[in-house]
Amino acid sequence: MTGYAPRMPAAPMMDRDAVSAFLDEVFPQIHHGGPGPVVESVGPMTATMRLPYHERHLRPGGTISGPAMMGLADVALYVAILGQIGPVALAVTTNLSFNFMRKPAQGDLLAEARLFKLGRSLAVGEVLIRSLGRDDLVCHATGTYAIPPK
Repeated sequence: MTGYAPRMPAAPMMDRDAVSAFLDEVFPQIHHGGPGPVVESVGPMTATMRLPYHERHLRPGGTISGPAMMGLADVALYVAILGQIGPVALAVTTNLSFNFMRKPAQGDLLAEARLFKLGRSLAVGEVLIRSLGRDDLVCHATGTYAIPPK
């Protein structure tokens, strides 16, 4: 009897710099009105993004808003997928679910995306969002993306 050996993820097709350049090319509006999400790293089935603290992302009370966190989670999953499959602009979100855990600190946010499944037509993953330098989660998101046929 042999044990189950999980398939190891392939090395990413795009690194941090390539994904950043691609986002700037196909989504220049991501930086309109102030700093947008920054690609910190891309690894096998993973990506880390940082959302700089800026007034355009704030809600009353001075903390980063839920919609800003939702956008951060969405782009973090997209970047994790792009890292694996290459520059596919038309990979699109089909589902996102959010659990807001606590109020974020007044500072940058860090989003860690991890893919659970990467098939020919669907990708499924999660994103953990924390205030930079803190361990407690401020948001947990899960999402599914549709990948267009080649």
